[in-house]
Amino acid sequence: MSTELEQLRETCGQCHACPLGDTRTNVVFGVGNPNADLMFVGEAPGEQEDLNGTPFVGRAGQLLNHYLFAVDIDREQVYIANILKCRPPKNRDPLPQEEDACIGYLREQVRLIRPKIIVCLGRIAAMRLIKPDFKITAEHGKWFEKGSFWMTAVYHPAALLRDPRKKEDMLEDMKQIKRRLEEREALPDA
Repeated sequence: MSTELEQLRETCGQCHACPLGDTRTNVVFGVGNPNADLMFVGEAPGEQEDLNGTPFVGRAGQLLNHYLFAVDIDREQVYIANILKCRPPKNRDPLPQEEDACIGYLREQVRLIRPKIIVCLGRIAAMRLIKPDFKITAEHGKWFEKGSFWMTAVYHPAALLRDPRKKEDMLEDMKQIKRRLEEREALPDA
């Protein structure tokens, strides 16, 4: 991990900018390749992530791994993070003030990693990072250019656990992400 990213992790580990800093077991900073071209961003850690300190290691993370494998994307070559670095109680949706307190860490992660593609995992991440009125059912798999990044959103893996009918859409979106990644990797760095 780059020195700057490790310093950011340490700073984040000391954070108490919102009440979640007082109730966490572990800060869930992020994991993966610090030079990744592809970055996945969820909303917040769940129980297993809070216990482990690593994003997407519970049932939803296992399902995400399944989709990465299915489209031949190596999890070790991507970077995975959340907007919030601490678990909200009972896995409730993040509050706007919690997102506001934490978003600077994610912005700095993106600045340091410099991915070419950012994939929002679920509606909440997409509403914060792509546009406030994002509709996941209507807009999953659509691409948005924001600055130097290409962004898209897919269903959150936890939503697929609740509604397996969306799994085929997720597979198609992941195939599209793989194609876009291959296209972006073929381009020279700007």
